Amino acid sequence: MSKRVAVLTSGGDAPGMNACIRAIVIACQKSGYEPIGYLHGYNGLLNQEFVSLSLDSTHNLIQQGGTILHSARCKEFTEEAGVKKAAANLVEAGIDALLVIGGDGSFKGATYLSDYFHGQIIGIPGTIDNDIAGTDATIGYYTAIDTAMSSIDKVRDTADAFERIFLVEVMGRHAGFLALNAALSSAADYVILPEHFESTDAELKNIITQIHAQRRLKGSVSFIVVVAENVWPKGLPALTEALNEAGITDVRPLTLGHVQRGGAPVSSDRLLATTLGEFAVSLVGTSSNNVMVGEVNSHPVTVPLDKTSDSKPLNSAQVALMKTIMNERYDC
Repeated sequence: MSKRVAVLTSGGDAPGMNACIRAIVIACQKSGYEPIGYLHGYNGLLNQEFVSLSLDSTHNLIQQGGTILHSARCKEFTEEAGVKKAAANLVEAGIDALLVIGGDGSFKGATYLSDYFHGQIIGIPGTIDNDIAGTDATIGYYTAIDTAMSSIDKVRDTADAFERIFLVEVMGRHAGFLALNAALSSAADYVILPEHFESTDAELKNIITQIHAQRRLKGSVSFIVVVAENVWPKGLPALTEALNEAGITDVRPLTLGHVQRGGAPVSSDRLLATTLGEFAVSLVGTSSNNVMVGEVNSHPVTVPLDKTSDSKPLNSAQVALMKTIMNERYDC
C-alpha cells in the first residue's frame, strides 16, 4: 500500500527550503509514495490546507529562494486544542509521515504534535541561524553567510570612502554562527557574539581600543564591527551613542535584517537540502520516528527531536582565529 507523505515549511524561511521540497517530491515518486504539501506552516494543518505535489512542481525549483509552500507563525499550535485538531486532520487526510522543514520552534511544535499524532514525524533543519544541535549546518545558513558577507563588502567601500565606522547587525536569533562567519569571510575588524559577550563596558572598551590602534597605525580609515542580533542592550543605536560619548564619531549603524533570508541558495545549501530531503524520505516506513535528519562530517545522521534544542557550541578554531585577527592585527 502506497504511503502518503506530507511536508510543510514552518517558521522563518531559509534559502534551500525549495530545494529540499524538490528532493522530497522526487524521492517520494521513486519510492512510490504520494507527496503532498501543507501550506502556511502549521496553519495549514489546522485548516486542512494542502496541495498535491508532483514532478512538475519541481521544475526550476532548486534555485528559488523562499518556499513554494509558504510559511507562518502559528500561535494556535502552542495550545493543546490546536495540536489535537492538527493531529485529527492528519489522520483524516490519511497521512502516514509528516516532514517538517524548520528551526527550533518548528521542532518543538513537531514534538508536541507527536503526543497526539501516531504517524511518523521527521524534522529537517531549515534556518539561517544554524542553532540546531545535532547537525553541522542547517539549510539556508551558507547562503545567509554569503549574503551578509556581500553586504559587508559593499559597506566597506563606502566606509573607506568616508573613513567611517560601521556597525553591522546580522541575524542569528540567540546564536553567533552567522555573525562569526560573516565577520571572518568579510575581514571585519571586530565581532560581538552572544556566546562570548561579557558586558557592555568590556566590549565597548575593546572596540574603542581596536579603533584607536587601527587609526594610530593606518590613520583615519574605516572600521567594521559585526554585531549579532539580540546581543547589545537596546540595539545598535545604543552602541552608536556609547561610541559617540567616548569621542568616536562618524559611526553609522546598519541592520541587514530579512535580506539575509532571501535570494537563490548557494551550492552548499542546495546540496545539503537535497541530501537531507532524500534521506528523510528514505526513513519513511522505518522505526525512525520523532527524529531530525542532519549532517555531521558529511554523513547523514538522525537526532531525537527533543535533543535538537540542546546547546550548540561555535567552532572553537574559528573563534580562536577571529580572536587572533581582532587582538593581534594591530599589535595592541
